Amino acid sequence: MARLTSEFWVSAWLRQAALDGLVAVLRRRGAAEAGAIFVKLDRLDGSAALYGPAPQALAADDGVRRFQLLLDADPLAIEDRVDKERRFDGDLWFVEIENRAGDPRLDLAEG
Repeated sequence: MARLTSEFWVSAWLRQAALDGLVAVLRRRGAAEAGAIFVKLDRLDGSAALYGPAPQALAADDGVRRFQLLLDADPLAIEDRVDKERRFDGDLWFVEIENRAGDPRLDLAEG
């Protein structure tokens, strides 16, 4: 099954977060068709988490984008990690959500 383009997925995710009353912003626009998406979760308590694409081995064949936790640390460490990812992949998308409950609003891979 085909997946939604990165651009469409990010747009829908941002809109749903806004409808849910959460602050979510596009920090970096990537390749419209298939750029990797990274999500920073800011818990607003001095801690943050970074989620990135799940490996294909953990992804189901249902067309749903799945993510995995890459780093749980302070916000500056997350920013450093994203800078490293960006140097490796200039086409990546970077979005950020603020949620005190700690829910990134993502489909997470099990594994």
